[in-house]
Amino acid sequence: MNPWKWMNIRRVTLRWSMPIFALLTIATIPISAYASATEQMKTFVKKVKTACGPFEQRQVKVGENGEIKVLSISSGVFEFSRLGRFTWRYLKPYEQVLQADGEMLYIYDKDLNQVTQRKLDTSLEAVPMFIFLGKNDIEQNFTLKNIGTRDGVDWVRLMPKAQDTQFQHLGLGFKNGNLSSVEVYDVFGNITLLMFGKMQKNLTFPAGHFKFIIPKGVDVIQG
Repeated sequence: MNPWKWMNIRRVTLRWSMPIFALLTIATIPISAYASATEQMKTFVKKVKTACGPFEQRQVKVGENGEIKVLSISSGVFEFSRLGRFTWRYLKPYEQVLQADGEMLYIYDKDLNQVTQRKLDTSLEAVPMFIFLGKNDIEQNFTLKNIGTRDGVDWVRLMPKAQDTQFQHLGLGFKNGNLSSVEVYDVFGNITLLMFGKMQKNLTFPAGHFKFIIPKGVDVIQG
């Protein structure tokens, strides 16, 4: 399965992205000011079981002269809960919802009046962002390397150990123990940038919160 395919958006070109609300008060996870990006990531993955917040996503291309061209910009809100449950809701420029209940993934395109559903593949090899949705076994699937600080954000690079992925590597940016940014570099030379606003973490979602209700009258496609 193409690791980006299930996240492709009809009008917003992306290779992979995942799934925020108005800025929320943050309950900061205690973490040393001297912790490396790798240490911050491990603490984040270990301690954050649920979260929600706003995001902005940009698809960019780097030209031969090093010029960065922005191909698309989108934004929305997300919620997630381990294992494999999330809502990733695009609000601008077009509305679209990606929702997973731990077993099935649903992609609802309001303008097309259709829902695509398929079995959810929660393997870390298939969907890199599931490092935040799956088990705490990142180092079994990725080689980690601290790559320094940029604009006050500490970065760690994740190189996939599998040879058949559609991405070259991931960059995860952490600030004061909180996930700030994600950069996804695919094998086609595209870069997907995710920038997160303040997250509310370890909140309690009610039972059935991530169950997707198929709207009446929509076309349902088995993906």
